[in-house]
Amino acid sequence: MVRTPLTPFERERGERLGALLRQARGERSMVRIAAEANLSAETLRKIETGRAPTPAFFTVVSLASVLGLSLDELAELCAPTAEEGPDLLSA
Repeated sequence: MVRTPLTPFERERGERLGALLRQARGERSMVRIAAEANLSAETLRKIETGRAPTPAFFTVVSLASVLGLSLDELAELCAPTAEEGPDLLSA
């Protein structure tokens, strides 16, 4: 099965998510947060750097829980502005 290439919007959203997670992690170690979320440190590194721009839903849920983030807040902060991309709910 061939995976469809990501759009520039999807890449930007992934980078935005990674930056938000990195900011929420603060001074806590990547290894510690990854272990608490039942992920590898490499997976967390890829998400934070945007190299894994579309992590699985339950990966995001786990990270949000460990970092004390609301999924609603994450979704709002990662959503496009009117100038950036499509309204995914109207599709």
